[in-house]
Amino acid sequence: MESSFEDLNVWKRSKALAVEVCRALADCRDWGFRDQITRSAVSVPSNIAEGAERNSRPEFRLFVGYARGSAGELRTQLLIGQELGYIEPSAAGRMVAESREISRMLFGLLRSLE
Repeated sequence: MESSFEDLNVWKRSKALAVEVCRALADCRDWGFRDQITRSAVSVPSNIAEGAERNSRPEFRLFVGYARGSAGELRTQLLIGQELGYIEPSAAGRMVAESREISRMLFGLLRSLE
């Protein structure tokens, strides 16, 4: 990869979403749920970064796939968190929509790496 992962819009947006999720759940007393959802949120930009820093295009592609899986996991947990009353519906809706867009962006990145 010629440029840095920090230049990728999908990394920037997924990092921003991870920060938003962590802040939204900071006061959640269900520590198991909070730990799981924040881990999946942080995993998206982390996998993009790790893959970009690897030594080959196939490895980068593999980690982008992991990031996409984590985005799906995050989306599921956001919906569960909303139903449990841990996340306000408007905030959950916004974060779910952003996670969908990030998944689309990751799919485009995967295709570009073929």
